[in-house]
Amino acid sequence: MATMNFSIPNEIKQAFNREFAGQNKSAIVAELMQQAVDRARQRRARHEAFAILTEERAQRGPLNGIQTRDAREAARP
Repeated sequence: MATMNFSIPNEIKQAFNREFAGQNKSAIVAELMQQAVDRARQRRARHEAFAILTEERAQRGPLNGIQTRDAREAARP
């Protein structure tokens, strides 16, 4: 297991210690870090998907009303 050192404002440290008194603070911080990693990965995936979709849209041009309706209906179960 690795050890990390961070500098944080005293107010945050005090609030953290009050809120999580008697709990495994290392486990809590590790879980929060994992959540941050997951959010960053999701954000990157959303940005990549958006870039692909907008690139494809520019290449195909605008859809007319009939094409839009057909696409919606095709996606419905």
